[in-house]
Amino acid sequence: MEEAIWVTDGFTWHATSVGIAALCTDKTIPNQPPFEQALKEGLGVGIDLSREEREFHQVSQGLVLLFHS
Repeated sequence: MEEAIWVTDGFTWHATSVGIAALCTDKTIPNQPPFEQALKEGLGVGIDLSREEREFHQVSQGLVLLFHS
């Protein structure tokens, strides 16, 4: 994964060729992907992802939330 562009309480944020990826820093797998927490923390670093498409993936580094157009 690319170098982090932001770090918030719950995520490290990465710019990818597909969109913005938020890697959960909590290694516990939640019952539901924490999209609302990511949206809130994203606003805290100046990015509004509320209108983007959302998907999630479990990768070797952990749970990744992907926001893309």
